[in-house]
Amino acid sequence: MRLLSFFRIPQSLLALPLLLVGPLSSPASANVLITIDKSAQRMTVWVDGTEEYIWPVSTGRPGFDTPSGSYSALSMNEEWYSKQWDNSPMPHSIFFMKDGHAIHGSYEVKNLGKAASHGCVRLSPENAATLYALVEAQGMANTQVVVSGTGQEVAQPKKPRQPQYGEAWQGDGYYPTYPFGWRRPGWGPGYAPPPGFRAPRNWFQGPGY
Repeated sequence: MRLLSFFRIPQSLLALPLLLVGPLSSPASANVLITIDKSAQRMTVWVDGTEEYIWPVSTGRPGFDTPSGSYSALSMNEEWYSKQWDNSPMPHSIFFMKDGHAIHGSYEVKNLGKAASHGCVRLSPENAATLYALVEAQGMANTQVVVSGTGQEVAQPKKPRQPQYGEAWQGDGYYPTYPFGWRRPGWGPGYAPPPGFRAPRNWFQGPGY
């Protein structure tokens, strides 16, 4: 027993590995960047500089524009109802402005991709739940929301209509032709067929009649 006590390891040496390794640390939180493009009605979610998600959204319609700018996540509510708009459901809300602007789920999925909200940023319920879980795991302090672009819908070019019976292309549109396939150049609005001319039955009568 005396021999064993002679070779007893000092307490200072037992603590040496802890001093060398240091205390166990929790994994660092990732930085979450949420960009919202009002012109494209699209949200892109970045985690530590890596693009993770691209989702269609609905931002504010004309008269209820979603303010552009850079914001931080201020508060989160898994279940929320709008007090201003007839208790409309706002599941998985992430508020980024003190006046109530938030990212939240919406059951109006048919309007995603269009400027249709009262100022909030709408997502599908599934995507809103995914984003909520991500921000909750990484922390609101590590989350940034950037809103840019214009909320006006981009006008889609009109498709050219199909020609009616008896019409031909005149350079700027379809206009009626003379019988037997011959057409008068420049016959457009304000022009009329020769005096006494009677169009055949069911023949398309265009501008000028």
